Amino acid sequence: MTYSADDPASLAPYIQHTLIAAGITRDEMIAHCEEAVRYGFNAAMVPASWVSLAVDVLKGTGVQVASALDFPTVGVMTSAGKAAEARAIAEAGAQQVDIGVQIGWLKSGMEREFESDIAGVVAAGIPVKVMLELPLLTPALRDRAVDLAMDAGAAYLKNASSGAVEVANPTSIHYLVGRARDGVQVKASGRITTLPQAVSLLDAGAVLLGTSSGISIVTGSGAASTSSY
Repeated sequence: MTYSADDPASLAPYIQHTLIAAGITRDEMIAHCEEAVRYGFNAAMVPASWVSLAVDVLKGTGVQVASALDFPTVGVMTSAGKAAEARAIAEAGAQQVDIGVQIGWLKSGMEREFESDIAGVVAAGIPVKVMLELPLLTPALRDRAVDLAMDAGAAYLKNASSGAVEVANPTSIHYLVGRARDGVQVKASGRITTLPQAVSLLDAGAVLLGTSSGISIVTGSGAASTSSY
């Protein structure tokens, strides 16, 4: 795939079209999935409770179904609960999952538990994208978080869970790309709202962009979502 700032629509295959909110209706979720098809996005990012519907709507379209666990409030689920839900959404047809991680455990020196929490989700058998919450960590803990996530089998490293933690920026993406092992890729997330910002993140090495403003980015409409995702 190639992209160009002169052709906003060329960014669509890199965008994971995100709708994570309370009170989403069935019709809204169907419309969200249909938008992902219409604009040629990489995936529809949906809550776990809507995975089955999204799978039905997107069947045969080439648009993937992605979901998120331990999110938007990160680090509150038990490891057993997270692993069980990962299995459930994989069985429902989700093809990717983004997960919050136990930053508090890492800060407490509980590295084995931090890694095991991620590994339990990886065991579900679908690619796992780990939200590392980089601004909440010291440089040394950032390095450990990245290494432990990869040791656990993460397929993607992600700078943050949302714009409430960090607005996605090239510096964080450069850091993750530079530390990623062979085969591990990087997703950028956090209030990605403009074409120049999106291009800068791809230029820094991200291969996926998580945003609820994908339509405005690829159409140049300027009507960016107010969501932090």
